[in-house]
Amino acid sequence: MPDSRRGVVFGALAYTLWGTFPLYWTLLEPAGAIEILAHRIVWSVLTMLVILVLARRVGHFRALLRDRQRLLLLVCAALVISVNWGAYIWGVNNDRVVETSLGYFINPLVTVLMGVLLLGERLRRLQWIAMAIALLAVVVLTVDYGEPPWVALLLAFSFGTYGLLKKQAGAGAVESITLETLVIAPFAAAYVAWLVAAGQSTFGGHGVGHALLFTTTGVITAIPLMLFGAAANRVSMVSLGLLQYLAPTLQFALGILVFREDMPASRWIGFGLVWVALAIFTVEAIKHHRRQLRLAAEASAV
Repeated sequence: MPDSRRGVVFGALAYTLWGTFPLYWTLLEPAGAIEILAHRIVWSVLTMLVILVLARRVGHFRALLRDRQRLLLLVCAALVISVNWGAYIWGVNNDRVVETSLGYFINPLVTVLMGVLLLGERLRRLQWIAMAIALLAVVVLTVDYGEPPWVALLLAFSFGTYGLLKKQAGAGAVESITLETLVIAPFAAAYVAWLVAAGQSTFGGHGVGHALLFTTTGVITAIPLMLFGAAANRVSMVSLGLLQYLAPTLQFALGILVFREDMPASRWIGFGLVWVALAIFTVEAIKHHRRQLRLAAEASAV
C-alpha cells in the first residue's frame, strides 16, 4: 500500500474513533464528567509514559523540559485541553451529543478566525462569506436553544486554542502529550483520591467490568492520537482537513439515531447553515491550495 494511502487509512481510523467516543463515555456512567475526566488524565499519563519509552523519545522529552518557552506553551495547552475534554464528556453525558458535534464542525472556522484575531492573518473573500454564514448559524441556534450553544462554542474555541499553542510549541506528538498529561495528572489523581476518601467514587463500585473500562481511558486517548500523528506525516494538510469532518459527522449521526436527541426544524436550519459555510470554506481552501501549487510549479520551471 502506498504511503499516502496508508496515511489516509490512519487518519480515517483516528477520526472514526474520535467520532464514536460518545458510545464509550456513556459506558462509564453513573460516573460524573469530572470523575471520568480525572481518570482519563491519570490513565493517559501512565499510557503515554509507556509509549514514550517504547518510542525511544525520552531524550526528546528531556530536551523539551529544558526549553522554558515551549514548556510554558505546553503547560497552557494542558490546561486548555483539559477544559476541552471535560466539556466534551459533560456534553455527551448530558444528552448534548449533537451540540458537541457542532463544536467540532465549526472548529475549522474558529481556528481561521483566531488566526485573524491573534496572528494578524488575512481572510480571502470566500472565507469572509463562510464566516458570515457561520455567524448567522450561531444566531439561529442561539434562538433555537434559548441560549448560545455554549458547549459547542467552548469545544471549538478550546480546541482551536490548543491547536494554536501546539503549533507555536512545535514539539513532537509523543513527548508533548506526555508532558501535557503529566502537568494535570497530580490534580486529577488528587481528585480521584478525594472521591475515594469521601466514599463518592464509582470506580470499583459497579463491578469489575466497569472498573476495567476506567483503566482503558488512557489507551482510548492515546490510540487515535498516535494514528493521527502517523497520518499527519503521510498526507497533506488538505487531506487531513477533509478527514476531520468525519468525527463530527459520526457524532451527529449518533446523537440523532442512537441517543434520539431532539432536532426541531430550526436546529436543522442552523446546522444546514454551518454545513454550507463549511462547504464554501473547504472548496475555497482546496482551490487555493491547488493554485499555490501551480504557481510554485510555474516559478520553478522558469
